[in-house]
Amino acid sequence: MGRAPCCKKIGLKKGSWSEEEDQILVSYIQQHGHPNWRALPKHAGLLRCGKSCRLRWINYLRPDIKRGSFTKEEEDTIIHLHEMLGNRWSVIAAKLPGRTDNEIKNVWHTNLKKRTECHQSTINVSKKRHQKPECDSTAPCLEESDVSQYRHKSLDNKQTVSSIQSSSSESSSIL
Repeated sequence: MGRAPCCKKIGLKKGSWSEEEDQILVSYIQQHGHPNWRALPKHAGLLRCGKSCRLRWINYLRPDIKRGSFTKEEEDTIIHLHEMLGNRWSVIAAKLPGRTDNEIKNVWHTNLKKRTECHQSTINVSKKRHQKPECDSTAPCLEESDVSQYRHKSLDNKQTVSSIQSSSSESSSIL
């Protein structure tokens, strides 16, 4: 028992919006508002589903949306709020007027996440320089030379096993 589908998806347009469709949506919302997104496309004369109209309005056509790149202060705010709230993009967007949750999420994943990870790794590296490397107490610490030595031994064992198997198959064919 779930929610009924938003539309029949038959005969609906998909893909990029045209400027004409944008104008129809903007003029309809300015005249009538947007009380019911599911009914809006039919009343406005658009061949789109309600969800598509809602997302187009919220993320692109609203008059109060800020355009352009984020300022340093906005980026710092996003980083700080993300540390506190995690991936709650709509809550973060509420603290940045004119920015959408989708836009903030995209900026986080394309720019800011990498910058914070890079910052974290430099902090961790600087801490490790001043500390002795730690080992897991349950597993023995191995140097790279020890690991390569084990690799060679395992290769020798595999070759020995395969040579024994081939010789045993030859002797059984003789009998």
